[in-house]
Amino acid sequence: MARARIENDELGRVRLGDGTIARVLPSAYTSGYELDVDGTPQSHVDLDDPTHLHFEYVARMGAVIDRLRMPGQPLTAVHLGAGALTIPRYVEATRPGSRQQVVELEQPLIDLVRTHLPLPRNASLRVRIGDARAVTAKLPAGLTGAVDLLVSDVYAGAQTPAHLTTVEFYRDAARLLAPDGVMLVNVADGAGLAFARRQVATVREVLEHVVVLAEVQVLKGRRFGNLVVVASASPLPVEWLPRLMAAGPHPAKVAQGAEIDEFIRGARPATDGDATASPKPLPSLFDR
Repeated sequence: MARARIENDELGRVRLGDGTIARVLPSAYTSGYELDVDGTPQSHVDLDDPTHLHFEYVARMGAVIDRLRMPGQPLTAVHLGAGALTIPRYVEATRPGSRQQVVELEQPLIDLVRTHLPLPRNASLRVRIGDARAVTAKLPAGLTGAVDLLVSDVYAGAQTPAHLTTVEFYRDAARLLAPDGVMLVNVADGAGLAFARRQVATVREVLEHVVVLAEVQVLKGRRFGNLVVVASASPLPVEWLPRLMAAGPHPAKVAQGAEIDEFIRGARPATDGDATASPKPLPSLFDR
């Protein structure tokens, strides 16, 4: 009933290139708004408080971002997949002066978000339109080896396209990272975690140091959900781990070291020749 009620109060909608409909709706569950694409909640934004990260996996990403460099220090960030620009808003709010680039396939989606969920006037944010992989390969040379934070959170509807899940893709993206830069990847999967295990193996093929954050039951493969893969060419500071656990949301789990080895045992890294899109969740998953 709540979902039906807010549909009548939507702020705006557009049709995307694949025929799906993107809408901005007031949240029925908390303050702020949701970006919904074809019935799938893609993003949550609270214009009054951009540090309010409602979705669990986004809050886990925020907990990692808080630990990059010194607190409050500006970052150089690249975001693959725009959504409602939730993470770029968070970076701008917590690290003023950050330089950020966003890559998004759909110009109508960006126009919808900018019209109904406007960004702060002083945000240093450049949006580039196009396929995430193609645009990443053409970003300015000055970004190569200079990016502190790279976020890969690209979805077509409820699935990550196959060509954005491969060793070749992650290798192209990782060349942007500073020596101690961090990549965050949102991976959605369900029972058995076959796709997630393969994605972690794929990322670790490119970046040696990897930890995974997730809700306990998701990490055990007992329910569909989101896992956040944190990866870097440099060792991730061990003092992060208890702080990431404490940051929530709870119940939380941070897998590292031997746990990652066991998690990916038998999983073959995905390549351009054999990759698949992420599994599509059942529509009932979003009946909150």
